[in-house]
Order: sequence, then structure tokens, then C-alpha cells
Amino acid sequence: MKQERKSIMIKRNAENQGISKQRKIALEEFCRRVNIKVRNIELLDQAFHHRSVSNEKAHLKNNERLEFLGDSVLGMVTATYLYTTLENPEGDLAKIKSAVVSEKALAPVALEIGVDKLMVLGHGEEMTGGRNKPAILADAMEAIIGAYYLDAGYNAAEKYVLSFIIPEVNKVLDGGMKDFKTLLQEAVQKNMKICPKYELTGKKGPDHDQTFLMCVHIGDKVFGPEAGKSKKDAEQKVAKIAFDSLFK
Repeated sequence: MKQERKSIMIKRNAENQGISKQRKIALEEFCRRVNIKVRNIELLDQAFHHRSVSNEKAHLKNNERLEFLGDSVLGMVTATYLYTTLENPEGDLAKIKSAVVSEKALAPVALEIGVDKLMVLGHGEEMTGGRNKPAILADAMEAIIGAYYLDAGYNAAEKYVLSFIIPEVNKVLDGGMKDFKTLLQEAVQKNMKICPKYELTGKKGPDHDQTFLMCVHIGDKVFGPEAGKSKKDAEQKVAKIAFDSLFK
């Protein structure tokens, strides 16, 4: 009799903690989409459970603890990548990191990979559009990182984070966090102890609508020419080509 009651309790616990076949298929599809492999699908499922679920159903776990862990992993991966790939001073690295791990950056990524469709929300949060709230989506991104870190380890989590963080870093750099001419000069001076030299190699078009062609000389290497509607624009373009070739 005691053994029978124990079996019933185990069965009920499994039912409460388990996930449906349909939900499992959706989570496995998500894993394929973002190119990750998880062993503990229940832990990944928890990453999509907003705290509003626990407010309405106390026995269900939410993603807040996983978010806490994932935030630290995200920060470490991003900081390491910035330190090892850019020669910017600490202040610039901090600004770039702040931008790419922000709610503003993470929420669009979450929508792109379908996090919104997998979110589990309380009724009230669902009715007020929580599925598309940037804060909820960004938190879920961090929770997914935390779950994947626990399941597969740091190296796997790092690879996943870099898959979406590197494009965000490039967006910030392209948007002028620090121009490529300055980036190139700092990197060349630090690593090669010389300075880049820019050369106007040609221009074309009428005086009111000219296009300038610029090359940059770094030691015995020449990059370019690249074209721009101004000398400064052309210098930025050829500096990016040189920087990407030498330091990425």
C-alpha cells in the first residue's frame, strides 16, 4: 500500500514537472534554429517561463534565477570578445558592451529567433502584451543563456552568445562608436609601432559631385583604393578594409 502511494506520488510529480509532446517539439525546433543542443529540455523550458506564471501558479518555476546566471555569462563572453578583438581603451569597450547586452539590442534578437512564440506568461501579463515587451524578451534571452550554460558548459554557451553578439558589436562599430580610422591607427601603433599613411590616388566626376579614391599604406602593405563622396568618407572605408584584414 505504501509502495503504491509512493508510485502515485512519483507519477503525479512527473506529470507536474513534465512538458507536453507538442511543447517538446517546439523547443527542439528552437534548438535547431539557433544551433544548440540541450540534454535537459525541462531546464530550457523553464527559461521561457515569466515570473507572472509563478504569481498565478505558485508550484511552477520561473526564469528569474536562470536570468541572473545568464546575465553573468553574457557579460563575461561579451567582455572577453571585446578585449581580445578590439584595441579600444577601457571606456570605449564599456560603452560597446553596455550597448550590445542592453534590452534594446537583445529584444530584437529574441523576436528574430522566435522567443516570443515560446514564452509562457501569466494571464494578466498575456492580456497586456507581455509577449512583445522588450524587457521580458531580453530577460528570456539571458535565461536561455543561463540554462544552456548549466546544460552544456561555458564553451557551448560562449559559442551561442557570440552567434548574436558579434553582429551587434559590428552594428555599434559601424554606427560610429569609434571610427575605423581611429581604430586602425591605435591598433597599428600598438602592434606594429608605425602609423598608417593615407594617399589620394584619384578623383572623378564634376566639381560639384566628385568621388575620391583613397589608399592606406601600412608598412609595406597597401589597402584600397576605396571610393567615397568625400576624402574623409573614403578614408573611413579603406581604414575598415585594412582593420578587418589585419586585426579580425
